[in-house]
Amino acid sequence: MKKIFTFLKQSNRYKHLVGGFLVGIFACNPLGALYSATVAGSCLELKDKLHGCPWDWIDWLMTVAGGSAASLVWLFL
Repeated sequence: MKKIFTFLKQSNRYKHLVGGFLVGIFACNPLGALYSATVAGSCLELKDKLHGCPWDWIDWLMTVAGGSAASLVWLFL
């Protein structure tokens, strides 16, 4: 469990996960949740890339994972 918390604290990955979930919840349907979280994650990483940081695929995947969790919530509602 300690390894999971350490992983999430690196590079604010928990913020990407929560942000992707919130974006997905506000999309109001499962496909929209996944699509909007993917676009949001891509925009965040593009912003980082334009400011001189490398593209971080793990942060991108955490944002999409949050959107995937939100799409599962919408599937069950």
